Amino acid sequence: MSLYRNTVWFLNGIHHYTRNGYEAASKNFDPQDMDVSVVGRTFMVTGANSGIGKATAMTIAKKGGRVHMLCRDKDKAEEAKEAIILESGNTEIYIHIVDLSESRKVWQFAEDFKKQYSSLHVLINNAGCMIHNREVNDEGLEKNFAINTMGMYLLTESLIPLLEKSRDPRVITVSSGGMLVQKLQIDDLQSEKGYFDGVMVYAQNKRQQVVLTEQWAREYPAIHFSVMHPGWVDTPAVSTSMPQFHSMMGGRLRTAEQGADTVLWLALSRAASRTQSGQFFQDRRPVSTHLPLAWTRSSTVEVLTFIGHLEILAKAVQSLPDPQLSNPRAPSTPHVI
Repeated sequence: MSLYRNTVWFLNGIHHYTRNGYEAASKNFDPQDMDVSVVGRTFMVTGANSGIGKATAMTIAKKGGRVHMLCRDKDKAEEAKEAIILESGNTEIYIHIVDLSESRKVWQFAEDFKKQYSSLHVLINNAGCMIHNREVNDEGLEKNFAINTMGMYLLTESLIPLLEKSRDPRVITVSSGGMLVQKLQIDDLQSEKGYFDGVMVYAQNKRQQVVLTEQWAREYPAIHFSVMHPGWVDTPAVSTSMPQFHSMMGGRLRTAEQGADTVLWLALSRAASRTQSGQFFQDRRPVSTHLPLAWTRSSTVEVLTFIGHLEILAKAVQSLPDPQLSNPRAPSTPHVI
């Protein structure tokens, strides 16, 4: 079954995920959808110093939005901020240095942000990673899971009360079409069993993001949730984590701006706000979250079990006192599922 899924996914990708796929899809875009001003609206973008995140922050800034950039590297963040201000003329660009692999610090940042700021209109969960060797963070969580799933879960859950107080709130998560080859696995969130394949772990994390988005849409109807696939994009992250794929695809990869297009459409356009919450988008239109005959659908019990595991891990992370984050000998770590 995995061979079938991978084959169908790659053939689909060659037609739809490449630069040619974007150019074909864009012929059906309504240019007026993006003819908007977002002056007075506040946006948070994770992983905003390069690639899709930077392209997203740049366009929001050009349209007058206030942008909070969450970045891990201070020097790269400052460089990106300067470039955005210079090109957009918008000085309402703010940097927050947050490493999404440090789970408790992510939660603490979100709690502090709620106290400092009175509104947040749009949260864009863009940051992600693909680590090919199994590593764990200080809280005992596998790092791909910590960044791709736990980080966005903690950030989103913590900021939901602030989003609910804002007008036309939205949450957009940048997932991947790679999740189509994965069924939600609920018994090995930390990838401890069997051979560790970073590509498949990443794809599983991206499936988890889709499941979370669907669940949030049901639970918080006042917020518009969406998750999207940017296509195969030429970014520093792709060239670093998948060098063979990057070399093989070459000029067929999308630009960062093309990859960011649907993120921006979901974040800015009135048309997007009229779509059903909780959907998976590709090139400005909702698409199926499952390949035909791929047996990747989850039962309600499986979804709720997965959410329950995340809630347990989140509570364990939040209960850790601050000193333990810098003390590698601290004995208390979350229960690993």
